Amino acid sequence: MTDPLESSLRQAVVAQSDVMLGALAEWVSIASVSADPARKTDVTRSARWLCATLRTFGFPMVEEWSTDGLPAVYACWPADDPAADTLLVYSHHDVHAVKEEEWCETSPFTPALRDGRLFGRGASDAKGQVISHLWALRAHLSDGRTAPPVTLKLLIEGEEEIGSVHLADLLADHREALAADLVMVSDTMLWSLDDAAVCTTVRGSVNAHLEIRGAHRDVHSGAVSGAAPNPLTELCRILGQLHDDEGRITLPGFYDSVRESPPDEQAEQDPLPAVDHDAWLSDTGTFAVVGEEDRSIQERIWFRPSAEVSSMVGGDPEEPARGVIPAAASADLLLRLVPDQSADEVAEQLGRWLEGHGGKSFQYDLEVSSTKSDPYTTPADLPALAVLRRSMADAFGGPPRRMGNGGAAPAAQLSRAMEAPVLFFGTGLLDDRWHGPDEKVEAQALIRGAHTLAAFYRGLS
Repeated sequence: MTDPLESSLRQAVVAQSDVMLGALAEWVSIASVSADPARKTDVTRSARWLCATLRTFGFPMVEEWSTDGLPAVYACWPADDPAADTLLVYSHHDVHAVKEEEWCETSPFTPALRDGRLFGRGASDAKGQVISHLWALRAHLSDGRTAPPVTLKLLIEGEEEIGSVHLADLLADHREALAADLVMVSDTMLWSLDDAAVCTTVRGSVNAHLEIRGAHRDVHSGAVSGAAPNPLTELCRILGQLHDDEGRITLPGFYDSVRESPPDEQAEQDPLPAVDHDAWLSDTGTFAVVGEEDRSIQERIWFRPSAEVSSMVGGDPEEPARGVIPAAASADLLLRLVPDQSADEVAEQLGRWLEGHGGKSFQYDLEVSSTKSDPYTTPADLPALAVLRRSMADAFGGPPRRMGNGGAAPAAQLSRAMEAPVLFFGTGLLDDRWHGPDEKVEAQALIRGAHTLAAFYRGLS
């Protein structure tokens, strides 16, 4: 028999669909691209739009928090019961850069709703995820309640897409305001709309920039070709040794802390439907599945580390060829880490690897970003995790399994700063095209997400 309480929650969520999707579309139209200095004003506009919306929803305390970079938004709505737990929700309102010429469904910041999908940059990552929390709160208040069942705090930062460069400062400067019993990170994905799964682990990350220099200046190739060192060739040689023939990463000691999936955790993975190879290629737009051949796609993305080259620069890629050997070439590297790896240790391993592979004819400069993050796994015995599982079962119509998230999130940083455990819940899907053209969010994902969250708030109380 359907629980009347859960049925009423779903009805309240569905009743707000047009209003909430309209609000999301309005927010998506603000081009809050944090990586583009020319969009700094738009990021501020995005923060202020959210502040105004939160006040409209009834939050009694809403503040725009400035940083040395881009602004974050903080909000707090105390529960009626002073003894109630405090939940801090973390997400972000900045969005990734766009290549407008690659978008087909709509212009990136002209959102379009078609067939239950809202297209636009940030619709899924992560403005839609923030809206799902507001949607859930409105559903909870629809029957005359005047406050959330737990003290609800929001921290929505404006620099996540550029590495959360000032998040540590925010956490330190506002520690008392952010104090919470539990943290929820809403910047993750669902398994699917048909098979529910609760995310319990996210990978960490280490970003690095490698520059190789072979000369003080570009040199005419006709004068020195065959005798002068070529940093582009050396860059290709170095990066070609980042993986062995079996797809494993060659950093010294890299796998020493990488453990196999624990038996109980792996058992919960097995009931998930096997990944359809062709569907996965279609959803991701890739040509093949690569990596460790003895691992499933889920294992490779959730429980195994990875190392990617995200960009390479050298010579004159967008200019007429000048017939020179470039003085320098560079690449950006992104390593994803899994429990029990440490971002600091992996950064050191990367440096040792370069020392062992570099040649004598070049100068090497490796710069590791300060915004590296550790992986994080929600404690399996956390009572709030059981509440989330029950809430998701109510919204999705079946018991959820456990999944991971291939991307990184500042969960470990938040947990340490707040001295509180972290849960994950997001409304993204694999084919939402985060960071790519024609990003979209499924209205049903938001509806089920809001239903889950409304039930979760009540369950916590």
